Amino acid sequence: MSGQIEIEIDRELCMGSGNCSFWAPGVFDLDDDGIAVVVDVTAQPQDKIVLAAQGCPTQAIRVRRDGERIA
Repeated sequence: MSGQIEIEIDRELCMGSGNCSFWAPGVFDLDDDGIAVVVDVTAQPQDKIVLAAQGCPTQAIRVRRDGERIA
């Protein structure tokens, strides 16, 4: 997988389960409100980030590469 990825988190959908930070530690964390935030998009390989998005119980995470949605 190559190309720049973008991660978007829908703060209204996020329930703060922490699955994303489990699957892609260093990329995601929970803020003071318990909502997921992106910390460092380069902290894990892209496949781990896609797994984290797919593992989100509320599907609050969207991942795009070169403008195309991949998760």
